[in-house]
Amino acid sequence: MYHIDELFDLNHTRSAEYLRGFQYPWQALPGIGAYIEELGQTLSPEEFIQISPRVWAHKSAIISPTAYLGAPCIIGAGTEVRHGAFIRGSALVGERCVVGNSVELKNVILFDEVQVPHFNYVGDSILGYKAHMGAGSITSNVKSDRSNVVIHAETEIPTGMRKVGAMLGDFVEVGCNSVLNPGSILGRNCSVYPLCNVRGVIPENSIVKTGGTIVQKEA
Repeated sequence: MYHIDELFDLNHTRSAEYLRGFQYPWQALPGIGAYIEELGQTLSPEEFIQISPRVWAHKSAIISPTAYLGAPCIIGAGTEVRHGAFIRGSALVGERCVVGNSVELKNVILFDEVQVPHFNYVGDSILGYKAHMGAGSITSNVKSDRSNVVIHAETEIPTGMRKVGAMLGDFVEVGCNSVLNPGSILGRNCSVYPLCNVRGVIPENSIVKTGGTIVQKEA
């Protein structure tokens, strides 16, 4: 439930070839920046504009003049980057996404049609096709004691990394002002109620309710 092919439909991202090289999604995090730089060199100048060194945006993307796009970064076709968005770098943003006001992205892959529209922090994370984060929800990517992140599955899986955010499968819905703790993994079609504190691996088709109760969605 936490392998790349169990979480994501790779037909909805330019990073498919890169992600296929890994078993677990967090293994892809250290190389995102280098991959974006390599991919950027292959983009068609008929479709993409290099708006600054190592920053590419599709000609159909809508980017607010007040947004900051740090390198390396690729913004996909039809994506909207709104007022005050802060893309720190190492961000591969798919097609028809929304990166909203006061949203901060850092070392991320956003699949096509992902929405992070209001006051979100997404760092060291991968968000699957049509994943949506409600206003104020964030991915926490560093433990309070600064130790390496461990994935809490059936057995504990050490990542060997100090910074790991959240892995959201396709169609995940995260409620407003929820916190996804370091190393959280949400399977496909999961829903998280507002104000939740999420930790560990959440099976696909689950609902995370306020207080941490997890139930399966009805068929």
